[in-house]
Amino acid sequence: MTLSATVLMHPRFTVGAVDRRLFGSFVEHLGRAVYTGIYEPTHTTADEHGFRKDVADLTRELGVSVVRYPGGNFVSNYVWEDGVGPVADRKPFIDLAWRTVEPNTVGTDEFLQWAEREGVEPMMAVNLGTRGVAAAAALVEYCNGEPGTRWADMRVANGRTEPYGVRLWCLGNEMDGPWQVGAKDALEYGRLAAEAGKAMKLVDPTIELVACGSSGMGMPTFGEWERTVLECTWDVVDHISAHAYYEEHDGDRASFLASATSMDRFIRRVVASADAVAARKRSDKQITVSFDEWNVWYMTGRGGGAPTSSAAGIQRDAPRIIEDVYSALDAVVVGDLLVTLLNNADRVPLACLAQLVNVIAPIMTEPGGESWRQPTFHPFATTAELARGTALDLRVDAPTTTTKEHGEVPLVTAAATVDEQTGALALFLTNRSPEPVEVTLDHLGAQVTLEGAKRMVADHDPAVHGPEHAAQAIASCWGEVDTADVRSEGNRTTVTLPAESWTAWNGTLR
Repeated sequence: MTLSATVLMHPRFTVGAVDRRLFGSFVEHLGRAVYTGIYEPTHTTADEHGFRKDVADLTRELGVSVVRYPGGNFVSNYVWEDGVGPVADRKPFIDLAWRTVEPNTVGTDEFLQWAEREGVEPMMAVNLGTRGVAAAAALVEYCNGEPGTRWADMRVANGRTEPYGVRLWCLGNEMDGPWQVGAKDALEYGRLAAEAGKAMKLVDPTIELVACGSSGMGMPTFGEWERTVLECTWDVVDHISAHAYYEEHDGDRASFLASATSMDRFIRRVVASADAVAARKRSDKQITVSFDEWNVWYMTGRGGGAPTSSAAGIQRDAPRIIEDVYSALDAVVVGDLLVTLLNNADRVPLACLAQLVNVIAPIMTEPGGESWRQPTFHPFATTAELARGTALDLRVDAPTTTTKEHGEVPLVTAAATVDEQTGALALFLTNRSPEPVEVTLDHLGAQVTLEGAKRMVADHDPAVHGPEHAAQAIASCWGEVDTADVRSEGNRTTVTLPAESWTAWNGTLR
């Protein structure tokens, strides 16, 4: 049986501009994200600074625009001053978040110079768990200050004369979480974040600040946390964060395929909370959402979990932590989550796929060995490549299904962008149904030509670690689409979507 759906598109119906920072990622000092991830001096591809060129090449191919650093939970116990200066003088310390020994070989300068060489914008986080206002302002001065002051001169002494010009700053990380070192209630955090943010902007008024939102929509303080934090920080912050991870529970494939419904609700509820504060303050300021952690994460398997309990021993030498292995099904879900981010482009200018390498990542490596793409790599890279210009406000009329986790959800989702200068169109379609769906695109008032597409079709095979399985899954589930079945008649174009698939079309809109 083939189901049917309709997508209404008009070039004057728009969501907003697509910020390139929507295609960010995340590198935390966790597991092998840094050591034997982006950095491995003894690797055959290592550059003169010790960073793996093969990973850098894949990062560029992935289309990453922003990289958040150094955490994550890690940042709440991090003393940034200990990670600068001569490497031989730096002392290892116990990272309380992941209960590992951090060697302090890679720190602020190494990361920022890597980001600069690779053409990605850094997004720095400050420690508001065990530290506070003075350390946060000092780090901004170290990174962005002109020579002639204490912390800027320390940077100069460490070999960097020119300021780094870091614009994006996170005011801590997941401070509502009891797992966080230095966790706080909303009022305590809000007051600290307000003072830290004020001091940081006194050092550099051009920076953008991200306040910690709820670390999940299921947190007991969700909503009230956002209200309280924004009441405190309204005058200094520009964005509020959202974090969410998704996985298949107990074989509930339908709910998993509809994970993006939950992401959309999360965004809308955070936006509603922010706008309620704006209304109470009679303010025209618009706080946007920095969705700076999102991904599929199997917390109960596939390498999920981490030795964070007091009963676990301290691990050394970049242990393998949270190295999830992904299937084509996971890649379809990742593609659909990107659809949701595009459809909220007016209020979500920043997002970070967590993480970049090895830790719940699209890129995997072996120490001293090869690097490879997981299936989730491809929908992200394709969306980052094609989505340009303005996100269109599509109207989707599709059959629905009732899921255990999300209630009634549409079986087809869609997002589209158009480059108004060139007319380049990108159309992203997800079929969550176990049946094929015929989608009719009604493009009233415009001429649409679909020129080519790439597609991921979900599999039913267990994910297995290693480049061989990844290559096999990609070869069987990912590839170019035969455009012979595209039917166009006037202002109507029809395509067929295979069951449980994600498709990215490129074309023109005139």
